[in-house]
This record gives sequence, structure tokens and C-alpha cells, in this order.
Amino acid sequence: MLINEVKKVKIGKDIEIGGNNRFALIAGPCVIESEELVMEVAGKIKAICDKLGIKYIFKASFDKANRSSIHSYRGPGIEEGLRILKKVKETYDVPVVTDVHEVWQCKKAAEVVDLLQIPAFLCRQTDLLIAAAETGLPVNVKKGQFLAPWDMKNVVTKMEESGNPQVMLCERGSTFGYNNMVVDMRSLLEMRKFGYPVVFDVTHAVQKPGGLGTATSGDREYV
Repeated sequence: MLINEVKKVKIGKDIEIGGNNRFALIAGPCVIESEELVMEVAGKIKAICDKLGIKYIFKASFDKANRSSIHSYRGPGIEEGLRILKKVKETYDVPVVTDVHEVWQCKKAAEVVDLLQIPAFLCRQTDLLIAAAETGLPVNVKKGQFLAPWDMKNVVTKMEESGNPQVMLCERGSTFGYNNMVVDMRSLLEMRKFGYPVVFDVTHAVQKPGGLGTATSGDREYV
């Protein structure tokens, strides 16, 4: 499938993903660790992207509900997290995206963010996909580590039949034995056959899930 056959997804005021549009960057701290860190990272990445002419979408989550350990830091929660994301959006004039883990979070998060993200472990959760779709926002669905790329067709169908064609599919690697992830680059083209833009999560793709016992490790040098 040629790239110009892929649907365009609009994020925020002026960013289009797909079609013949050039590369755009989704980046930021995985979780909101502090307001100070979030503002610093957002500002510095925005400055780099402006210099290089790259469209930028800021990403950080108010909660990471799938941490390896019950004692790991998950985030500041939805109220404080959305306040900080709104500050990033208004200060740097960039769209923002966050993960949602539960149905009730979708509508609340949609009051602030420009793009919702479905975590890989939850990509088959029908009620969550429907709730995200019903907000009317574009939705980035991460392919589960346990799924083949062609299995994401069912995800696309759930979104379409919920009345929201603003879908992006995200490759983040597949489980390869214990504590290891690999990326089959053919997956990018296989998922693009569905006619929607494909995102590549280059940092989570080099994870080693549970590699530190109570936390995930990875090979950052390969990003």
C-alpha cells in the first residue's frame, strides 16, 4: 500500500499524521514525575523540534497502572496530571497525549488532551476502546506484545463501529522469550494495510519487561 493511501488523522490545531505528511514526534516522560521535570522536558524537546521543522506532540501519563511492582511510582493521578498536561499545552502550544487505563478516564482526559493512547496490554479491552472512540478524539492504540500485526484488524473494526475513524496503530515490539522484546519491521507495513497511520514506539520496543525483577529494564543505547 502506498503511503498516500493511508488516512490522515488530525491532532490538535495543525498536526496531521498520515498521508504524505512528514515525520512527527510523540515524546516525553513515560509518567508525570513532577511538574518541573515535565515542563523542562517539554520545553527542550519543543525547541529541538522547532529547529528541525518537526511537528511535536507531548506525551506523559497521569497514571501507569501496569507497573511491575505494587511499590513502583505510578503518577500523580488524573486531576493533578491533567492540570500539568494543560499547562504544557498552553505554555508551549503543543498537543498533548496521555494513556487511559479505565473506561471512566476517557471522557475526563478528553477535556484536556488532544490524543488518547491505549496501552498495549489493554488493546483488546472492548469497553475501553469504545469509551475512547466515543470521545471523538483521535486514539493511538498500541499493539499488544502478544498480538500479530494482522490481529490489529479487530481493533480497527471496534473503533470504526464505534463511530471513530481517527485511529493510529502503534508498534512497540513483540514478546520474544522471557524478558525480551523484538520488533519485526514487517509489522509496520502489515498494519498500514488497514489504511491508518502507524506509529513506532522506539523506546518501549527496546524494553526488557521485568528485567530488573520488580521493574522493567532495557537497552537504551539501541533507541
